[in-house]
Amino acid sequence: MCPVKENISSHKYFFLVGFSELGELRPYLFIPFSLMFVVSLFANSLLVYVIISQRSLHSPMYILIASMSCIDLILPVFFLPHMLLSFLFDWRGISLIGCLVQMYFIHFFGTFQSTLLLWMALDRYFAICTPLYYQEQVTLAKFLKFVIPSSIRNMFVVLVVVSLAGKLPFCLRNVINHCFCEHMALVELACGSTTINSLVGLISVFLVPVTDFFLVTASYTVIFSSVLTSGKSNAKAFQTCVTHIVVIIVNLTIVLTAFLSYRIRNGIPSAVRIFFSILYVLFPCCFNPIIYGIRTTEIREHILKTLKI
Repeated sequence: MCPVKENISSHKYFFLVGFSELGELRPYLFIPFSLMFVVSLFANSLLVYVIISQRSLHSPMYILIASMSCIDLILPVFFLPHMLLSFLFDWRGISLIGCLVQMYFIHFFGTFQSTLLLWMALDRYFAICTPLYYQEQVTLAKFLKFVIPSSIRNMFVVLVVVSLAGKLPFCLRNVINHCFCEHMALVELACGSTTINSLVGLISVFLVPVTDFFLVTASYTVIFSSVLTSGKSNAKAFQTCVTHIVVIIVNLTIVLTAFLSYRIRNGIPSAVRIFFSILYVLFPCCFNPIIYGIRTTEIREHILKTLKI
């Protein structure tokens, strides 16, 4: 790293050059990523429509699933259109402000992919472990006690990460080896010390998705224990819980792989790091609605009726 000098101005405009090593094959990336975008838009829109239009699905669990679909609808919009255009027309430029705004919203909405699973786990805990008091526990006023703190946590953590990145001087290079403004892809271009940024970025992963994972695991451990000790057969409870656990394990694995790949290089090709970074944002948007649409019987039946299959 080099010290910042007075006669060297910090870059305010950057170029996103992810997958440039593919050369003439790079434009063909438009096909798989555009297909994933279409699948995400269609599947999430269908899921939201079915849950909103069917009164029988207006319970807290289904509302949370619809909320996740809304997040999965919004998240790709902040980076995927620009990325697809860069594949087709080589439109790679982005301002520093635009980069930071994109980074904030990608990471802000991304944090809710695991946090919503935590809220679902709490809903299942109340429904299975305290069924007599379920309606009382999931009233809006009481449920907000869980929603507000985790929402403030997500907003604060992402704001700190992005603010620290925005204060860095970028006097050496303005070429981001990525397809969108991923935090570490931008930070590694700075000509000052980035130790704090790297540390805070890593801490943010453990404060949000990793913490959510352990809380979800703890909730489902209590649920499984309660069902087994009660001697009651509750196949539906197990099916719902297993679905949530599978989703959060897949999400967490991709997130940790993407984040740690920037800190533990070991000769990992840049294309692989970029692929996993895109995957941790885009894959849940395609994966979640399909999983919940297929594995949740009530939703699946209404989807089939809506599609008239």
